[in-house]
Amino acid sequence: MDNKMKGMAQTVLGVKPPAELGITLTHEHLLIDLTCYFRMPEEATTRAIVDKPITMEMLGTLRKHFYHSKESQTMFDEQLAIEEILKYKYAGGQSIVDTTSIGIARDPLALARISRATGLNIIMGGSYYVVDSHPEDMSDRTEDSITQQIIKDVTIGVGDTGVKTGVIGEIGNYYPIGENETKILRASAQAQAETGAPILIHPGIHPESPLQILKVLTDNGASPDNIIFGHLDNIRPMSAIKELGSAGCYLEYDRFGAEDTSFQYESGEVSTTSVSDAQRLESLEYLISEGLGGQITMAHDVCLKPETVRYGGRGFAYILESIIPRMLRRGVSKDQIDAMLIHNPARALIFK
Repeated sequence: MDNKMKGMAQTVLGVKPPAELGITLTHEHLLIDLTCYFRMPEEATTRAIVDKPITMEMLGTLRKHFYHSKESQTMFDEQLAIEEILKYKYAGGQSIVDTTSIGIARDPLALARISRATGLNIIMGGSYYVVDSHPEDMSDRTEDSITQQIIKDVTIGVGDTGVKTGVIGEIGNYYPIGENETKILRASAQAQAETGAPILIHPGIHPESPLQILKVLTDNGASPDNIIFGHLDNIRPMSAIKELGSAGCYLEYDRFGAEDTSFQYESGEVSTTSVSDAQRLESLEYLISEGLGGQITMAHDVCLKPETVRYGGRGFAYILESIIPRMLRRGVSKDQIDAMLIHNPARALIFK
């Protein structure tokens, strides 16, 4: 690891001291292609929405047919991304982690342009997303070649762009983890050991998934206190999350604003405990009461057009404008909120 990176965060425009990150959302997507999840429906009437432009009248249907709308699954408009995250900036936001990883249209140069246009710090993701998005030859790729690719993205830049990855992730997993997922986790852990970059995990929807992943990572040289576990909103029981916290990992609640309980992965993973924002807040309050308030981070995981304000969603400013006032009314202190939005991300996102 370059000693100059230790204790610093790496944005798409260069290295920043953590004190300059300010209010930070640790899991979002500004530009993304999630058509890896697309499935052609059998019914003619449902096929009508496959390529149909999104209108207000369609929103109810889209929430029930996530897999069947290519238009919903793509966020390609750079100007829209700028307009949407400016709402977050105007609400007080200063930094954002774009966790779009390899295979779902990561766009380093566009992220750099968006950062310059908005004045927001943007940290770019790396490694690989879920198996649906893997390259066709993933089974033939060696662990070492994947490790070296991740290291290059962190230390030199993606392709010939010169734009560097600041977090290894989101690394996509289902439960139980498969052979290629295990290979990517091992490679990512080794890349962290070499570079000191933080790792960010998309676990499967199962209480045993995060701990299964953590074991693979730590067995291959990763440091628990340099790992962020995302999508913990739907993980039950809470004892599984406490165990992650006890190991030193950061605990990310990143689906604020998403209250649709109909979602399930095509892989067969089903969230039987889809939660509301009120339940998310109860989980945060519980973790704070258990002494883990110094390890929580927050986000929305905006990744579909209907989650943006233009298309009828809550957007990137929702936590600041709507959730924080609710937290204060529930008795969460300003210091505890600052920990989750400022101080914890500043520690979680530095190179160690």
